[in-house]
Amino acid sequence: MSAPLRGGATDNGRRPVHDHGTGWDEARSTAHAAGSAAVAPASLLPLEACAGLTLAADVLAKNPVPHYASSAMDGWAVAGDGPWRLLAAAGPLSPGRAVPVVTGGLMPDGASAVLRSEYGSVDGGVLELVPGVAAGEPPAGRHIRPAGEEARAGETMITAGTVLNPAHLAIAAVCGHDMLPVIRRPQVALLLTGDEVVTSGIPAPGTVRDTFGPALPAIIARLGGVPAQPLRLPDDFATQLDAVRGCGADVVVTTGGTGHSRADQLRPVLAELGARILVPSIRMRPGHPALLARLPGGRLLVGLPGNPLAAVMALLTLGAPLLAGLNALPLPPLGTVAAGVRLPPLAGRDRLIPYALTAAGAVPAERTGSAMMRGLAGAGGVAVVPADGAAAGDVLRTLPLPW
Repeated sequence: MSAPLRGGATDNGRRPVHDHGTGWDEARSTAHAAGSAAVAPASLLPLEACAGLTLAADVLAKNPVPHYASSAMDGWAVAGDGPWRLLAAAGPLSPGRAVPVVTGGLMPDGASAVLRSEYGSVDGGVLELVPGVAAGEPPAGRHIRPAGEEARAGETMITAGTVLNPAHLAIAAVCGHDMLPVIRRPQVALLLTGDEVVTSGIPAPGTVRDTFGPALPAIIARLGGVPAQPLRLPDDFATQLDAVRGCGADVVVTTGGTGHSRADQLRPVLAELGARILVPSIRMRPGHPALLARLPGGRLLVGLPGNPLAAVMALLTLGAPLLAGLNALPLPPLGTVAAGVRLPPLAGRDRLIPYALTAAGAVPAERTGSAMMRGLAGAGGVAVVPADGAAAGDVLRTLPLPW
């Protein structure tokens, strides 16, 4: 349920207020519900533009498939038993007559079967079976594809909610469709904050290299969003206020500044805008300060922490369900894995741990501090360790990685 700005601030957005955070599962479901409630109206797009998009309405066959009886082989359409006299031109067949036909070719009226090309020979306008072919070949109906064999007219071919693949597009085409109603992918604005961030070369002491610019657009695209070119912002209230207010897009993703200190600007910005906080923070590690808000006008904002691993964990927790909802898809399912070692408790918070898979089960990957990406880069997935911890052999839920 949405709530007024909590954990943002009072006194015109300047004095931080403590919040207790949202549970990890509730944060995911809240993000998915927010996205599902904001799905854009269906767009009618040409078939070639629909791959990977969610179908908004059932696709029915406008005609039988195939829409005429056709040959399944190169050879001759024949009527009755042979030998057969070849007709000079295509037309209705009477018993003892034949006409050449190719794969997919229209079967003439009166044809009873298709004799495949390697089974027959023609001499003096008469078609006969070649030596060695059994008498009675071809039996009635052999190598004929009846009209409607694959689908009848009006049959449901693809159901609403399907993520369309190339085979679906071929089905739609053969069923007479040129365009399909689909849910367009949500547009995502990226606002990256930090006075200390540099975008190239080796950073000097006191500065850090930008990791979000190269990584976040690729992750967002794999999660079903269309990322805009990242906009880099200083740690300045007025600048960030203008950027959030004016960036457009269906979803705004910010990095950094999600805490409660006087140096953190995002929560005061949201208070100034009159945003509704859906998730004020998450009882998890890393990524606790992440938030989800609805901006005036209905846009949704995901605030990611400034540390790289924490930000990615928060994006998988909030951004993945949100984008699934906006694409009219169900909440992304979780996997399972057995814990390979004892994992100690962390009071009040779930932990998201990149893991390596061993013969004993999942073990924490090395180098997974909230500012580190090395462990995640080689991880087999992300284990969700409950606040009470886990014993070796316990089954843990897992977040799939979008790469």
